[in-house]
Amino acid sequence: MIRLGIAPKLTALLLAFGLFSMGLVGYVAYVNGRAGVLASAQREMSTATRVLGRQFQGSIEIISSDVLMLARLSVTVAVAQQRLGQASSPFETALVDSFRALMSERPAYMQLRLISAQLHGLELVRVDRADHQLLTIAPDQMQEKQHLPYVFNTLKKRVGEVYLSDIDINHERGAHDGLNRPTLRLATPVAGPDGRVIAVLVANVDLQSVFKRLLGAMPTNYQVFMSNHRGDFLVHPDRSKVFGFDDGRRILMQDAFPAVRPLFGGQSNEAVADGGIDPEPGRQLSAFVRVALGPVQDSPRFVVLGLAQPSAQVVAQIDRLRWYTVLVMSLGALLAGMLAVLLARLVTQPLTHMITAMQQFAQDQTVTRLDQRRADEVGVLAASLNQMQDTLVTTLQELNASRDAIAELAQHDALTGLPTRALFEDRLTQALAQAVREGGALALMFVDLDGFKPVNDTYGHQVGDDMLKWVARQMQESVRKMDTVARMGGDEFVVLLPTVQSAPDAMTVADKVCQALRQNAGTLGHNITLSGSIGVALYPQHALDMNALIRCADQAMYQAKNAGGNQVVLCRDESSHQAVTPTVSA
Repeated sequence: MIRLGIAPKLTALLLAFGLFSMGLVGYVAYVNGRAGVLASAQREMSTATRVLGRQFQGSIEIISSDVLMLARLSVTVAVAQQRLGQASSPFETALVDSFRALMSERPAYMQLRLISAQLHGLELVRVDRADHQLLTIAPDQMQEKQHLPYVFNTLKKRVGEVYLSDIDINHERGAHDGLNRPTLRLATPVAGPDGRVIAVLVANVDLQSVFKRLLGAMPTNYQVFMSNHRGDFLVHPDRSKVFGFDDGRRILMQDAFPAVRPLFGGQSNEAVADGGIDPEPGRQLSAFVRVALGPVQDSPRFVVLGLAQPSAQVVAQIDRLRWYTVLVMSLGALLAGMLAVLLARLVTQPLTHMITAMQQFAQDQTVTRLDQRRADEVGVLAASLNQMQDTLVTTLQELNASRDAIAELAQHDALTGLPTRALFEDRLTQALAQAVREGGALALMFVDLDGFKPVNDTYGHQVGDDMLKWVARQMQESVRKMDTVARMGGDEFVVLLPTVQSAPDAMTVADKVCQALRQNAGTLGHNITLSGSIGVALYPQHALDMNALIRCADQAMYQAKNAGGNQVVLCRDESSHQAVTPTVSA
């Protein structure tokens, strides 16, 4: 019987140990890498879904603003008044031009109509999108709509309120391009000079066009889902599953995705469905968010938006590491056998270092640079392991960068670049906590622009957007770098002064902002002069928590607005039960 010497035994032992160690490290790194990628993709998907939900809400708010703007036009009131007693109105041409101009800017609008509150709901003015062109409907083709919910429900609204219909398939006769398309109707009452409701202004919006614009920046491999408040699919990759209720079927989101049931029950506003680390074919990683549809007083209606992608796509980028790990394991085994024959001691020591480094990387992603200066196989193995670590680190950094970019988009206003309400409230919460710890003070300013709506009505939304960006720059240049200027929405802004010690100091800064907003903005191409109404509140002088401080500053701002605008008002002390005359700085 041939007895093996120590060299073959040591070679076989080192080879077996190398294979086992490399296999263990490779498997742990591979599994942990897949789990990390899935977790990062899950966070990215949730953030993207929230952004999509906010964009959808923003689109509804823009459409509501358009409807209210058209309802307040003088020609709209004139047409509604004169058509009550006459066959036609000389103001119809101007109103039709307004409808056509707005529909040219908003491709999602399928119809704009002015409907009489009398005459059985007769359409007075109507512009349709027909064969991708704008068509003005002749008087003899007008229809009576008093029996439809979007007419009689809107007539119950107060002037200035907007009615939002359920999203359904448009089956109205003569709807042209809007026929048989997913439709959302927004309507508002039109009041005469005496305040009596005399007509209804209605906009028909194509849901598919809205989503086509919203999804333009989304990755192409994302699948989009949307349901109404009952769970019926309104948007689905499989068109046969949408609007099932229109032909008597009920295809519900909560049946397809059980994880979203708390959203319909009101227990949660967000849900994530994890496809798992080793997903089965067809499983998806998905995220859903509940989005309110219209103001609270309308109804408890809402929609549920969701994004999904196959889990296999999420982990496909890490699968190549499996073959790379096999290659490294084979190379390590070969080097271990060769070096064990030459000098077992010199092979054992560097292998130990490599195993330790790989275990640390697998556990907490700590990168340990291995010495690769040697010109033999050990150096090659060290270089390969370093390259594997670099590849994994680069992959994770790219995923984190994508997640951070989406988070940045959600926290900053797309038009002005200023922090949004969510980021501002976070900073205000931190500033209040620091003030409580250190016994300090801070100030909050609410700023509302005077005369901004006529800018949009006169010069258009592009000039209005340019003006908002100009206002943002003026305000940022009027405060310190440590202060925070944020846009709350529309033409409302807030300023956080985290280290202001007294009311005079805060009023000085507010006066500076007020003066900056009074500067002539003719450099934007139009001779426009703006001003601001500013309310100022201090912690702890006026309020002791965030909500009270915001409410106090907001009330002071409205006092400035009611007093004629273009001035600064200091909040009254809410802790007092007696009214205090506000401090005003013009």
